[in-house]
Amino acid sequence: MKVKIESTRLVKPFYQDTTPLTTSDYVPLSVFDKATYDQHIAVIYAYNPPTQSNADIELGLRKALAAYRAWAGRIGEDSNGNLVVLLNDKGVRFVEASVDYPLDRTMLLKPSPFLLTLHPGVKDVSELVQVQLTRFSCGSMVVGFTAHHRVADGHSSSNFLVAWGQATRGLMISPLPFDDRTIFPPRCPPEVKFQHRGAEYIPRNFKKTYPLIDHDTNDIVVHRVHYTAEFISKLKAKASHNNKRYTTIETLLAHLWRSITRARGLNLSDTTKLRISVDGRSRLNPKVPNEYFGNLVLWAFVTTEVKYLLHEPLSYAARLLHEAIVKVNDDYFKSFIDFATHEVKDDGELVTNTESSSNPILWPDLEVDSWLRFPFYDLDFGGGGPYIFMPSFSPVEGMLFLLPSFLGDGGIEVFVPLFQQSLETFKEICYSLE
Repeated sequence: MKVKIESTRLVKPFYQDTTPLTTSDYVPLSVFDKATYDQHIAVIYAYNPPTQSNADIELGLRKALAAYRAWAGRIGEDSNGNLVVLLNDKGVRFVEASVDYPLDRTMLLKPSPFLLTLHPGVKDVSELVQVQLTRFSCGSMVVGFTAHHRVADGHSSSNFLVAWGQATRGLMISPLPFDDRTIFPPRCPPEVKFQHRGAEYIPRNFKKTYPLIDHDTNDIVVHRVHYTAEFISKLKAKASHNNKRYTTIETLLAHLWRSITRARGLNLSDTTKLRISVDGRSRLNPKVPNEYFGNLVLWAFVTTEVKYLLHEPLSYAARLLHEAIVKVNDDYFKSFIDFATHEVKDDGELVTNTESSSNPILWPDLEVDSWLRFPFYDLDFGGGGPYIFMPSFSPVEGMLFLLPSFLGDGGIEVFVPLFQQSLETFKEICYSLE
């Protein structure tokens, strides 16, 4: 199935006879922006017909960019060499494409390299947002969206997407973004209470050692697994211990961590680590508004030996996850601000942990991005929300994505990239309550 590119151009903000909401020349990147991934993240939406015209969707995008002006800028430096988003309104990439066949839903539901043709490429891109509208002969439309992670996290990006839909429908954008990235001043004197060296930041010369693996990246496949609300309820009951109940994400990740570790066939003496993103908006004191536009994420790190993970009950892994996530609190976020401001120098002695995460194989570890609480499904151009929302094809072994089910049944979809050799075992045990 060939995707034909009809046109590609830059789209700039439309201010509707008003001046930009932000009148400065640039937005400084916060310590959280600098610590996250220096790359684009791509997602896919699919819509049933009838859908709005490309012209209407483009105009809505231009109106949304007027409120979220940073997306139309470029990453650069200020006069002191600090990383900033230049508010130069150079625009975002807008691509129109077509496919001379009906849309086969199974092609979307089974992650494959075909998904990469439904959005612009993400390598060496100067634009901070890219959009591709692909029209199929049946009238269905697929929207491919890529956004630079340094500008905004998943929470902020989903807010922008909702605003794009509002603007396309002729509505006022509400709420407007809270666009002040200077609200995280370090304390004086600084109070670095936690070990951030080796967590968010690592020495530049740090080299992660990997076990000997008789596979290469061509062996990685991405499997989508659907967990029903009923299964998750049973899993939570199984994980409870001494009247302690764990959250959905703590329980499900404990189950996935155990299942994937078993499927990988790790030695009992091996150590495995799980890393999960934690949103700071509700954890900082005072709380940061949900409308905050930028990155406000740190990570919880959990480490254990394989023998304990597999031989102890599910509650063991759930407890480890719970304790690690709870620790990423107001105190931890403020400690990180002080560390990143005062101890990360310009000499490049420390680099972000995310900078070291370019290896496509995380074995024996896992990394988790949870999109369960973000309103991605609320992107409505006028014909209703999408019937599918999903990440693009991302074959990084051990990098999991969690999002609400396409079925609207309260379940959860998990995208699990594994080596082909591990996949069959994972399929056999991923629904086991044993």
